Amino acid sequence: MPRPKRCRRVCCEPGYTYFKPQGIPLERLEKRELGLDELEAIRLADMLGLPQAEAARMMNISQPTFSRIVSNGRQKIAECVVRGLALKMKSVESSNSVIDREESMTPPKGRCNRRRGR
Repeated sequence: MPRPKRCRRVCCEPGYTYFKPQGIPLERLEKRELGLDELEAIRLADMLGLPQAEAARMMNISQPTFSRIVSNGRQKIAECVVRGLALKMKSVESSNSVIDREESMTPPKGRCNRRRGR
């Protein structure tokens, strides 16, 4: 049985659902889905320029997991840009994430702070 996924902290949901090429109706485009955790990892690493260890701590995940998440997110974004695909942003309800608007280094509160199996 696999280990349960840890809840990932994100600062906020994006203000949009899709990112797509201009002039092509969404119905005619192939779509890729970007997880909220992937978007947050890219925001922390690429937009804010944080070191991976610090960004991983902020998301309440390990550094190797952060590295995998960022790599997967970058790959999806690159594919959408190069091939002209639509990029759909997941919502909090459909992901394993919790919103923490303060972006602090404090431990998460609520549903993601449960200890399992200990």
